[in-house]
Amino acid sequence: MKCNLFFLIIALAAAAAAQQSTPNQEMNNMPMPGHDMSSTQDRDANSGAGAHAMDSMEGHHTEMGPHMKMTALRTPQPGDQEKTGQIVAAARKVVEKYQDYRTALKDGFKIFLPNLPQKQYHFTNDRYAREARFRFDPGRPTSLLYEKHGDDYTLIGVMYTAPKRFTEEQLDERIPLSIAQWHEHVNFCLPPAGKRDEMRGPHPQFGLRGSITTQEACDAAGGTFLPIVFNWMVHVYPFEKGQASIWSVERQHGDAD
Repeated sequence: MKCNLFFLIIALAAAAAAQQSTPNQEMNNMPMPGHDMSSTQDRDANSGAGAHAMDSMEGHHTEMGPHMKMTALRTPQPGDQEKTGQIVAAARKVVEKYQDYRTALKDGFKIFLPNLPQKQYHFTNDRYAREARFRFDPGRPTSLLYEKHGDDYTLIGVMYTAPKRFTEEQLDERIPLSIAQWHEHVNFCLPPAGKRDEMRGPHPQFGLRGSITTQEACDAAGGTFLPIVFNWMVHVYPFEKGQASIWSVERQHGDAD
């Protein structure tokens, strides 16, 4: 794990853990704009799920390691190609509009942790993030995805989000799951303050590469367990060639590493 990711994860997860003390608040000031990091209690209240909802979902998702869940690919249905084509076309217009990152800043997008070296920078619009909790507009993505080159940024894609309480059926209504796979980060054990350097080691217990994947193991190690770190998200790279590259699962997974 690179040092920059280590500090990024610590900052996000620590903020998420702090929010667990106020589980029923609307989280308009989220640690990472666009990501709902409310507590397990709040998630269960909204969805009607029980304390073991995560376990019951195991058979319905594709696993990419114990800390990342992907929605399962479905059988293509009539209209899926057309619908996703319209979404990609809208994403292309967004990318064309915000090639100059300064335009994005003027329109309300903010750089998340601009002084921290990152593989990919999220320019997030808080208003669009709030809207995404209730409706989907492909022309108003939660985040713009930039790579930094010197003092300039190159826009390569967009990120859409959905509430973590959403079922696969609800995600499919936004973007057909026969083509796109949404992901979420799960089973995160935030280490206690004295052990945070351990996340950078070759065989960590904690974090998104850690061996700890359960509440019980995390409690025993003195950590803070977060069943879901962020909400549902999907990256779109609209100027790539071919559907597999536009909705690349491998690239989404890599961008999170």
